[in-house]
Amino acid sequence: MGNAVVKIFGMPNITEAEADPENNSIFLNGTQYHVNQLSWEPPVSGTIYGVLLNYQGVFHRYREQMAHSPYNEPPKAPILYIKPINTLSGYRSPIPLPEDADELEVGAALGVVIGRTATKVKEEEAFQYVAGYTVVNDVAIPHENIYRPAIRERARDGFNPVGPWIIKKESIDDPDSLDIRVFVNGKLAQKNNTKNFIRPVARLLADITEFMTLYPGDVLLTGVPEQAPLVKAGDHVRIEIEGVGSLENTIVHEADCVKGAVR
Repeated sequence: MGNAVVKIFGMPNITEAEADPENNSIFLNGTQYHVNQLSWEPPVSGTIYGVLLNYQGVFHRYREQMAHSPYNEPPKAPILYIKPINTLSGYRSPIPLPEDADELEVGAALGVVIGRTATKVKEEEAFQYVAGYTVVNDVAIPHENIYRPAIRERARDGFNPVGPWIIKKESIDDPDSLDIRVFVNGKLAQKNNTKNFIRPVARLLADITEFMTLYPGDVLLTGVPEQAPLVKAGDHVRIEIEGVGSLENTIVHEADCVKGAVR
């Protein structure tokens, strides 16, 4: 059990509740609900920043490529990109498969939600600036280029489901040691652990805020593990992050989606 922040469709404001990530349920006004009994909106509102190459497996996959032009050497700072507002969607919202793509890449990511304005944060003080954690599917069209921003591949409508809630930081003992699992159509398709980060959460916050400010409500996606599963229209995806929660969505042909709903 853990204290959580939720945004339920039809409720005017973000609400605090008690979440049970293990059983995928939540207590609202004294009543227990399974997540599938409610309609969820994304529980975040700020800018969402993704981080490339933050898992050891992914970093080593591209290590040889980074030694050649145009990279010439491994990056010395986090490689960031933005998931703009058009990508944002919630728990059980359909993920559109664009007409010019045959399949999508599942991006299981721990989202760190910022609680205080963070500028030039010291690593040992970093968690004072964290409000909580959430589950994110950093969806992308498969691509190999890490040199130029993959806007066309990462910034499509609906390519960033988040939720179902934000677990407050006090409920997570160590965000750098959480199991992450991805299930496709009920079968385990990927497993990793945040202990495999290149930059742990505190180091990531310190390095990023050295050159830019993060504001309350902003979300930092801490990276996607290697061997991300590929999915097609009709596939159901569930991302589980230990102690944080489970995020479920189904891939739907873009032509069959209308503003996040299925025709």
